[in-house]
Amino acid sequence: MYCIVVGGGNVGYYLTKDLIRAGHEVLLLEKDRGCAARLEEELGETVMQGDGCDVRMMEDAGFARADVVVAVTGEDEDNLVVCQMAKTKFSAPRTIARVNSPANERIFATLGIDGTVSSTRIIFNLIEQEIQTDEVVPIAALSRGNLEIVVVELSRDSRVVGQRISDVHLPAEAHIVSVIREDKGMLPNADMDLRVGDSVLALVSTEQEDDLRRSFSESS
Repeated sequence: MYCIVVGGGNVGYYLTKDLIRAGHEVLLLEKDRGCAARLEEELGETVMQGDGCDVRMMEDAGFARADVVVAVTGEDEDNLVVCQMAKTKFSAPRTIARVNSPANERIFATLGIDGTVSSTRIIFNLIEQEIQTDEVVPIAALSRGNLEIVVVELSRDSRVVGQRISDVHLPAEAHIVSVIREDKGMLPNADMDLRVGDSVLALVSTEQEDDLRRSFSESS
């Protein structure tokens, strides 16, 4: 499956890595030259520098043959333009947009965007819902359901409490993308210790959700 990701921030970066790991053909399109150059050093030819809202750039990136276009820039307006153009001009079968303001979700749906992901809405729902600790809760599906974003709230009995992220045994197609601690979202790094009460957001393939559940929930 050919996936185009527009926006080379943290969301786009980690999503691209996981899509590659899952075996998909991926192109990451980033407008900022400096950011694109840094990403290219690690991801190679997967990265293209250019404006994802520009029609010529879309043509060069191969929007016409994309199976899914995901727009995850920090600007809702750009994400909407990317997905609308992908749909109307290039007939992309599926478009997914990051929505930074939950108030815009209805607008995106009305204008024909197939799926939206709002981190603000996700965190709000976590606050509102009563979630059993250590339960793996799917909160969004990406790439036609092949990948899921899940959240795990760590209890005292979780086997990963006290471990560094680099020591956590994850399934092959799973990746920790954020840790929410005391209402503050943090980007993970290898030396970060996991604590009781942490909410861990992870990307995982649908087939390995049960393996991820065991990674976090079983006591040592």
